[in-house]
Amino acid sequence: MTEVFKTIKPGLLTTIQDLGRSGYQQYGITTSGAMDPFSLQVANLLVGNSRNEAALEITLMGPELEIMTDRVIAFTGADLSPEIDGRPVPMWTAFRVKKGMTLTFGRPKTGSRTYLAFSGGINVPEVLGSRSTDMKAEIGGINGRELQKGDRLIGQAFWGRSLPGKSRSLHPSLIPSYESPVVCRVIPGPDDEMFTEKSKATFYNTEYTVNRQSDRMGVHMDGAFLAHTERADILSDAILPGTIQVPGAGKPIMLMADRQTTGGYPRLATVISTDLMYAGQLSAGQRVRFQPVSVTEAQNLREKQEYCLTTIARSV
Repeated sequence: MTEVFKTIKPGLLTTIQDLGRSGYQQYGITTSGAMDPFSLQVANLLVGNSRNEAALEITLMGPELEIMTDRVIAFTGADLSPEIDGRPVPMWTAFRVKKGMTLTFGRPKTGSRTYLAFSGGINVPEVLGSRSTDMKAEIGGINGRELQKGDRLIGQAFWGRSLPGKSRSLHPSLIPSYESPVVCRVIPGPDDEMFTEKSKATFYNTEYTVNRQSDRMGVHMDGAFLAHTERADILSDAILPGTIQVPGAGKPIMLMADRQTTGGYPRLATVISTDLMYAGQLSAGQRVRFQPVSVTEAQNLREKQEYCLTTIARSV
C-alpha cells in the first residue's frame, strides 16, 4: 500500500464513494454511493480500474491535494477547473501525475460533482460490501466522514493495465452535458393516481428550480404547486434512487444516494437509472424538466448505457 494524496485543504464536501452499499435496505441501511454513477464508472475505467472501485466525489469547491506517488488519474463529471501545479488539466481524460505535484481546483463551470479516480483505487475498509461514505450513519470512507485537512489517501496495489504513451480520453460524443434546463426522463408512479390531472400535466410541462436545501439525500425543487386529489401521505413504502415524492406543501423532492429507505409521501414518478447522472449533477438555481417514458424505453436506454460502459472497458 502507498500514500497517494495528502490533504492540504479538504474543499466544501469531498467524500469517498463507489457504486454503493446494496442488499441492506430491508434493515434501514441506505445505499449511499456516487450521486453520478456514470461518471464514477468512467473515471475508474479510464485509469484502468474496475468500474466499482472507490474514488473521490468532490462537490462544487474542490480540495487541495499533494501527490505523494506517481499515478494515473482522471477527472469526470462536473468541470470544477482542476489544475496540476497551477496548470489546467483536461476532463474525461486519464494522464500521469508525479510525486510532489499539487492538485487544486478553480471556478465551477458545469455540474456540481467531480469524480477523481486514480490507478489502483482508494484503500479504506469495506463496510457491508462497500467503501462508500455514509455520513449520517458514520460508516464507510474515512471513519464515515468527509475529507479533512491532513487526511492521507492510501492507494491499493494496482493490477490494471498501464497507460499507453498518450493520454486516454472519452470520446466527446459520450460526454454528458449538464447545462440548464436539465431534462430527466422518468417513469410515472407508482402513486400518480393521488395527484390531480392538472398537477400531473403541470409537472411534465413546466420547469422546476433546484432549491438550496438540496444535498446528497434529496434534490428539493421550487416551482408550480402540485395538488393531491385527497391526502398527502401514504403508508411508508419503498424509495428508489430518483424517486420523486411530493409532500403536502406541493413541492417535489427527488430522493438521491443518501435517501431514507422508505417514505410516507406520494411518489409521483421515478427518474430512470440512466438519467441519475444528470440528476446527481444538479445544483442550486439550476432548472430541470421531467419527461415521462415507458418501462420498455427505460430498459432500452439502460442497455445502451451498459453497452457504452462495456465498450469503454474493452477498449482500455
